[in-house]
Amino acid sequence: MDQPGQSLAKMRATAPLVQNITNYVAMNVMANIMLAAGASPAMVHAREEAAEFTALAQALTINIGTPSPAWAEAMVETARTAHRLGKPWVFDPVAVGATGYRRDLGVRLLACKPTVIRGNASEILALAGMQTAGKGADAADSVEAAKDAARDLARQTGAVVAVTGPVDIVTDGARIAEIANGHPMMPRVTVLGCSLTGIVAAFLVDQDPFEATVAALAYYALAGEMAGRDAKGPASFQTAFIDALYGMSPEAPNDGARITLS
Repeated sequence: MDQPGQSLAKMRATAPLVQNITNYVAMNVMANIMLAAGASPAMVHAREEAAEFTALAQALTINIGTPSPAWAEAMVETARTAHRLGKPWVFDPVAVGATGYRRDLGVRLLACKPTVIRGNASEILALAGMQTAGKGADAADSVEAAKDAARDLARQTGAVVAVTGPVDIVTDGARIAEIANGHPMMPRVTVLGCSLTGIVAAFLVDQDPFEATVAALAYYALAGEMAGRDAKGPASFQTAFIDALYGMSPEAPNDGARITLS
């Protein structure tokens, strides 16, 4: 596979327009993170225009963190549009196992053939129909415990599945990559996971889904390491993290990413 820095350089050269239907909590931070990375975010979720806008965007993300009936219908309509138009889209199944409403919405969105599914271990286990110890949007299962579920989910859906945690796992059902970068403070800053979904979508444009997802996660986790060197707490970490995404050279992931393929 290509080195992750090549994928980063391609993404920045494209500066892709990514439509994001995400949650209320994530919008501002996610937009700033995507801008710092080099992408162009658009937070377009109204049912009256969302699917129409998908035709303009180069990629789509859907996050079910704060769903409502109108947003749910917009999510399904935009996902169907993205699939019909052959545009990559990323499904972020936030707390999908917490309620019946979320489980049903997850099933509907899986039927729209996401290019990538990105979630924590508990979310991936729940989406695969397995027992999970998850607490709302927080993972209570290990990434290793979700490895088989991720592989099975990838085979069943045709999507690349990314399980994020202390060590990230990416699989297309055959290949598995593990990314061992990151920093313990990352879970202490809200919506960094939600924002990662947008970065993955940006990397997907005109790139191989498996390789692009691995590269996106490696870039993001390495920025976390860089931010953690001088941060005094979560607030300064967030600022340093956005700066690290902005300032990272394409060569840095090639040298610093700890990726294992199997």
